[in-house]
Formats: sequence, structure tokens, C-alpha cells
Amino acid sequence: MHGPFAEFAILLLICALAGAVFVRLRQPVLIAYIVVGVVVGPAVLGLVTAHDQIDLLAQVGVAVLLFAVGLKLDLHHIRHIGPVALATGLGQLAFTIVIGFAIILALGRDVMDAIYVAVALTFSSTIIIVKLLSDKRELDSLHGRIAVGFLIVQDLAVVIAMMAMSALRGTGDAGSDTGLLDVALSLGWRLSLAAVLMYVLMRWVLPAVVASMARSQELLLVFAIAWGVALAALGEWAGFSKEAGAFMAGFSLASTPYREAMNARLTGIRDFLLLFFFIDLGAKLDFSTLGAEVVPALVLSAFVLIGNPLIVMAIMGYMGYRKRTGFMAGLTVAQISEFSIVFVAMGITLGHIGVQALGLTTLVGLITITLSTYMILYSQPLYERLAPWLGVFERKNPFREIAAEQQPAQSNPAEVIVFGLGRYGSRLLLQLRAAGIEAVGVDFDPEAVRELQGRGLPVYFGDGEDADFLESLPLKHARWVITSFPQWESNRALLHALQAARYSGEIAGVVRDAAHGRAMGEAGIQRIFSPFDDAADHAAERLAHDIRNKEHAP
Repeated sequence: MHGPFAEFAILLLICALAGAVFVRLRQPVLIAYIVVGVVVGPAVLGLVTAHDQIDLLAQVGVAVLLFAVGLKLDLHHIRHIGPVALATGLGQLAFTIVIGFAIILALGRDVMDAIYVAVALTFSSTIIIVKLLSDKRELDSLHGRIAVGFLIVQDLAVVIAMMAMSALRGTGDAGSDTGLLDVALSLGWRLSLAAVLMYVLMRWVLPAVVASMARSQELLLVFAIAWGVALAALGEWAGFSKEAGAFMAGFSLASTPYREAMNARLTGIRDFLLLFFFIDLGAKLDFSTLGAEVVPALVLSAFVLIGNPLIVMAIMGYMGYRKRTGFMAGLTVAQISEFSIVFVAMGITLGHIGVQALGLTTLVGLITITLSTYMILYSQPLYERLAPWLGVFERKNPFREIAAEQQPAQSNPAEVIVFGLGRYGSRLLLQLRAAGIEAVGVDFDPEAVRELQGRGLPVYFGDGEDADFLESLPLKHARWVITSFPQWESNRALLHALQAARYSGEIAGVVRDAAHGRAMGEAGIQRIFSPFDDAADHAAERLAHDIRNKEHAP
């Protein structure tokens, strides 16, 4: 069996098996794809021969990835990034670039390699972070919202960096004052022209075109891919890059009402095509080259895993957030992303750097993504161990969180305090209040708190896992505390905080599965609610009652 088709079949089977193993290890599948690329490449098995076909699919995959990123960045989101996300994002970018550049020069690399790799170290994977926070149900938490905000800043920065570096192509001596001036002028007029063109398209052309295409969901998907790839090709022709052009294509459609539909349908295609990018990347890596990069990769990985979270904690602490919020948000930048590898690969295409820089960046990516994934998954136990040493990153008066916590609800007495105001928790709070029970709620999603307060409910904004915050709650006269936190680690932290606050009342817990229920029972929680089981039992009881009544009806 031979030929490109058979080769693709074998590669897909290997990727599926490797991906299954890495999912069991709770790792992102992109790491599996890079490993597969190394194994099937010339360094090990030498199975890859259809280089042109794989390279073409890889380029389309990168274009679709950047298109999807641009699709998420509508003007409303950019206007509402927030000062803390903007300050943290820009501060982390500046710190990582400056210190990373110095470290890479000290490792004996030339200036252009140092520029590319230092910039690559600043980007965190939006795809991975959002997936992990979503799985932990922390996407709407305070640190989750801040993290998403500075990930948007990073996404914008990577596109600007790609445009700036692609503008160096063909400008001659970019290191001279004349060369830098030429680059700035060239980039300036081309960006101005692109901005005018995008405004005209977004204002008068694209809304009608997309509305016409949206009459068929299949046609809308085809149009989205065609538009992304077409502007990627146009971007390369205009002297930017395919990546920048694809991003602008997505951004031009981000304000349309069909954005979510396009994004949802693109997700599977994006992941499938990126598979070939990472296979192509792994297949091009040479073990002899990688061997020389191990020590520099370990040094830079330590810098990313430790330095990036520290600068985020320092900035957020200065801006008035508690050490736990800064720590949780800081963990999201303890890695580099697929954008980092795409950015360095673009530098090779432009002739700015050699393959050694790509090997170094890839090794740093493998190390930091692997370790930071576990750091985020087990963030609460990690925080509990490190909390005694993190006080330096917190002001004596963390005014931003305290101001948010000082709600009018604090004057309310409470018989019951409900922690976690999702669909179940908010409904429980509402029904308790309707039954005449003095109940208050607590949640760390600022939008949920504002919405419930707008309905007249006594709700606190704050982190139930923070012992300092619990001291501000009316725990003294509370008879019941109910937790609907979805993760056992969060419930365990709440129990420790309640113990530290000397709470002596009863505790009830809402569980999602049997393992969660066993852990809550072993922790001594007096009453356990299982929404799915309780709802099914209640529905069965009502249905049986209706059936019996109909059978006995005359």
C-alpha cells in the first residue's frame, strides 16, 4: 500500500491512537500531533513522503486558525477588554520580550533569533486555556474573565508582530536607521490602506453578502473558508503575511450576527487542518538539531513557567487584586502557544531565521504546554501549598476586590448562604427567598452578581475559596451553607475556609456525579443534593401519579 492517499490514511490512524493516549493523560492533542510528526518523520520511521500535500493542508490550517481568532474579536469585545486585562497583557508582553531577549542573547543566539523567540515566548494558547477553564467551569470567574481579556491582547499582539516582521522582507538592511524608517513607512501606509478597505467592506459590502450566504448553512461555511483563504493570499501578495490576511478576514466578519454560527462550524475543520500543520512541523524537526536545543529549551521553559505567572501576579497585586486571583490568572500564561510556533515558522519562510529557532520554540512549547496543563488542572492544591509565600504579591488593602465585595447585601441577616449561582444555585436562592427564608448568595462571576442584584436579590461578589473574603459574610447567624461548586477541589477549599472562619452551622452540597458525592460525604457534609437524580425521581413520581389517575378515571 503506497501513495499519498494511503499515507494520509496511516497518518490519521496514528494521530487518532496517539490523541486518545494523550487525552487519557489529560494533555492537549496538539502535543500528540507534534510527537506523531517527529515519529513518522525522517528522524524515526520516515513514513512522510507527501510533503507538498501535507504542507498545503498545513498552510490552509494556519489560515483557518487565524481566521477563527479574528472572528472572535468583534469591536464590542475590544472596547470592553478592561484596564486590568490591558495592563496585565501589555505588562506581560513587555516583560517577557525584554527579559527573554536578554536570556536568548546570553545563550549565544544572534539578534534576529533572539527577537523571534523572545516574541514567541509571550503568546499563550487561547484554545487550550479556554478549554481548560471551561472544563473547570472557571471561565466566568473573576480570574477567568481577566485571563480571557489579556489573551485577547496577546492575540492582537501576535497579528501586529506578524505584520511587522513580514514588512522586513525585501527592505534591505533592516538593522540600519534607513531600513527601520522604510519598514515603518511601508507598514504604515499599507496598514492605513488595509484599514480603509476593511471599513468599506464591513460597512457596506459584507453584511449583505453574508446575509445572502446564510440562507444555507453549508454555503455559509464554504464562504467563511473561502473568504479567509482568499484574504490570506491577498495579505501575502500585499506584503503582509498569509496569517495577517486571514486574521483580517475573520475580524471583518466578527461584527455580523452570523459570527457564532460560522465559528461553531469551523471548529472541527480548524482542528483537523491544524493536525497537518503539527505533523508537518514534527516531520521537519531533526533530532541532531533538537539535541543541541535541550538545555536552552529547559532554561526558557523555566522562564515561561515561573517568570510569566510572577509578572501577572505582580501587576494584578499592584492593581488591587488578591493573591489568589493573581495566581489563578497567572497560571494561564505559564506556556507558549501554537501561535508561537506559527510565528517562528513564518520567520523561516521569510528567510529571517533558521530551523534551529523553530526546534527550540517547539521544545519549549512541548515542555510548557505539558506542565502548565497540569498546573491549571490542579491549580487549587498548588495554590494551597504556595499561598504562604505569595503574600508579597498582595497589597495590605486589595481595594478592587474589597470594593466589589462591599455590597449592600452585607447588612442582610442570613439563615442560608448559597455559594455558586449558576442555574441551580440561583434558582435555589430564588425559591428559598420566595418561601420566606432569609437566604443570600455568593458568586465570583461579576455579571451574574450584577444581574441577580438587579432583580433585587441579596448577592455578594467574591471568591468562596478565599478565607479572608468569608470573614466579610454574615456567617455568624447562618444555619445552613449550601455549595453548588462543580469541582471537588473548590468545595474542599470552601470547607477549609469555613473552618478557618469558625462556621458552626450545617453544610449541604450539590453534586454532579457519584465520585463527587462520595468525596463530599467523606468530608462530613450533612446533606447532599444530586440535581439529575432528584429531577429524574421527581419526574418519574409525577408521571406515575398522572398515569394512575388516568387509569382510575371514569
